[in-house]
Amino acid sequence: MNSLKRARTRALVLSCLPFAGIVLSSGASAQSSVTLYGVVDNAFTYVSNQKGHSNFYMSQGNLQASKFGLLGAEDIGGGTKVIFRLESGFNSLTGAQSSAGFIFNRQAYVGLSNDRYGTVTLGRQYTPYFQMVGALGPTGVLTGATGAHPGDLDALDTTLRLNNSVTYLSPNLAGLQFSAQYGLGGVPGSVANGSQFSAAARYDYQPFAIAVGYLKLKDIATSQALGTYAVNSPVNSGYATARSAQLFAAAARYTHQDLMVGVNYSNVQYAPGNGSFFTGEGVFNTYGVISTYRITPAVTVGAGYSYTQASKANGISDAARYQQVSLEQTYNLSARTTLYALEAYQHARGKTLVAAGSTGTSITDAVAVVGDSQNTTPSSGPSQFVGMVGLRHAF
Repeated sequence: MNSLKRARTRALVLSCLPFAGIVLSSGASAQSSVTLYGVVDNAFTYVSNQKGHSNFYMSQGNLQASKFGLLGAEDIGGGTKVIFRLESGFNSLTGAQSSAGFIFNRQAYVGLSNDRYGTVTLGRQYTPYFQMVGALGPTGVLTGATGAHPGDLDALDTTLRLNNSVTYLSPNLAGLQFSAQYGLGGVPGSVANGSQFSAAARYDYQPFAIAVGYLKLKDIATSQALGTYAVNSPVNSGYATARSAQLFAAAARYTHQDLMVGVNYSNVQYAPGNGSFFTGEGVFNTYGVISTYRITPAVTVGAGYSYTQASKANGISDAARYQQVSLEQTYNLSARTTLYALEAYQHARGKTLVAAGSTGTSITDAVAVVGDSQNTTPSSGPSQFVGMVGLRHAF
């Protein structure tokens, strides 16, 4: 009877693991763990111009995206672990899924990890380009909501994920790490069609950190490997039917005690093909600077500036330019709870190519679209201001 009771007790504990974040030892030579984690983030938001009107409303996922996830690992011996992650984004104001029809819309992968040989994972994943360069870029400091480069056209925020992907991450080699990823297009008779590729490297040395990344996307409108990609803003919607997109980015930071300063650069190229609604190449270059200062252990302030210019725009002579200033102030009420304020202003000039229904494109005046929080609600003119006050809790 005692052995039966022990077996039932163990089964009950195992069934509760994903919901309690408990680490369990199972045998002398192997350990397994499953952890539940997440973020809830809501804010009051004011926007000076959304399609011609000011707006005061509640928004969510601003400082960090509202989400929950399961992270697991099992030690199978020899320094190797089986790992997995299932992560779902949700609207913390309504309870709705961030992406209808996708339970684990953010990440869903399984793999093997070894301290000596590195990590291999399979599934729906962020790119090495984002993981390494994005971590040092503006969104890691100023959030994607107000700090991302206009419309997040360079995918340095969390708007890009690859399905059906294989990723390798090297071990840390005296501060250097590199990673490569391939997304399978799944097109019968062709390995190349619809496939995606990303590679990046990062080097940390004392107060310095630098990262470079590359990303090649094919068949943007039809690829099964391309899970999500932001081509829904007036900055780049005219290139949503591109045959391919090529992205290169670099970022560097220097930290001294409570002060951090950083620089970042990105180059985005859209190439037309059969079926594209544009005929000339589109090229955007963005230059940015960021900084944070920790006033007290609980209070941190941050600021950033970016300049985005379309050097090629399907033959447009007065191509679009965007200037954006972003500010952030945070106060940590506890180790997990943060009160925050965000402010950003953007000014746009020139002409740009935008989507015109489902059959073409048109040339219009460039309009302001702060970060990636206003992609579907851009300004009706050249300027837009966004201000937010919110509360984020992580668990």
